[in-house]
Amino acid sequence: MAADHGTRSRPGYPAAAGVFAVGMAGATLPTPLYGLYQAEIGFSELMVTVVFAVYAVGVIAVLLTAGDWSDRAGRRPVLFCALGLSAVADLCFLFEGGLPLLFAGRLLSGFSVGLLSGTATAAVLELAPPHRAARAGFAATAANMGGLGCGPLLAGLLARYAPDPLRLPFVVHLALLAVAVVVVRLLPETVAGRAGEHRHRHRHRPQGMAVPPEARAVFAPAALAAFAGFSLLGLFTSVVPSFLAQTLKADDLAVAGAVVFSLFLASTAGQSLTGRLGVRRSLPAGCLTLVAGLLLVGASLTAESLPLLLAGTLAGGLGQGLAFRAGLASVGDAAPAGHRGGTISAFFVAAYTGLTLPVMGVGALTLWLGLRNAGLVFTAAVTVLALCVGLLLPRGAREGAAGR
Repeated sequence: MAADHGTRSRPGYPAAAGVFAVGMAGATLPTPLYGLYQAEIGFSELMVTVVFAVYAVGVIAVLLTAGDWSDRAGRRPVLFCALGLSAVADLCFLFEGGLPLLFAGRLLSGFSVGLLSGTATAAVLELAPPHRAARAGFAATAANMGGLGCGPLLAGLLARYAPDPLRLPFVVHLALLAVAVVVVRLLPETVAGRAGEHRHRHRHRPQGMAVPPEARAVFAPAALAAFAGFSLLGLFTSVVPSFLAQTLKADDLAVAGAVVFSLFLASTAGQSLTGRLGVRRSLPAGCLTLVAGLLLVGASLTAESLPLLLAGTLAGGLGQGLAFRAGLASVGDAAPAGHRGGTISAFFVAAYTGLTLPVMGVGALTLWLGLRNAGLVFTAAVTVLALCVGLLLPRGAREGAAGR
């Protein structure tokens, strides 16, 4: 009884969601600062996308090799490791003196997020009582997107209104990470029984991409929707600040951070609507809303219009949030408990592949077409993909949801 009371007195899923948000904020903290790094070090727009892509490569590498680690070792040890890697990444930016430490910081950020994405999502879901399952699902996805949105907002505001813009944001984030570590120490472990058994019985093997048969029916539409939505997120967290400064002459770092933040805020709003619409409706509705947002972003590139860009930001974020939460809920519900962390990690592999490959393509195209035309090619390609998912694949998602 005493042990049970102690467990109940510990922080629950909202605290775990807070840890999730703090960890994710570090991933996007450099977003509005890339222009300052370009001026200080001297590198092209292509190199901006390469530096950004190194982060996503780190995420994918960890998801592929250790995506199910928390299913074996427990949630808390993996959360500690993820927060530690995020802290080391911050230190790389604090002592940055050129591209090598920028690459190192982004790679370590990717490692951190790769561990955090599946682990923290599973922890939030498992710490919630059954009658709060829906709220916990929203808390997990909102912490993911909300944390990513708060990173550029925090860095943009500090860079605009406080001294030492390339150092202070990371000092503040280190302080937040210290608080998150304390919270993790207080969280109950949800897989302690399985962790010890697996630790002694097996050496670690790469299993992060494994999708159990129970989840495969819903995985394909969910993964494609995540790929398309995260492609838009990648564009905004790497190239859009440069478009604002070079084409729209909006070189205020606080404005750049606020625009990127509004994308993630709209994503969070979209996630809140998923519970009302239901998973079966949210996936196609999210994809079609994402298409509308992409068309508006493309129009803003053509007309060089900030209002159109803001409209596309809000519509695209709303659609991405709808589709993302629907996909994550489908995959998480379909996966058996012993493989939930690995299955969710596989979903994030698809998402972060979308974050990486299209953005690198934009960076390469800027060398021949310029920033605006490269953005138009990007929006056209992702629009076609999102439209196909919205129109052709919701049937598969409905069948998977009915099967659950």
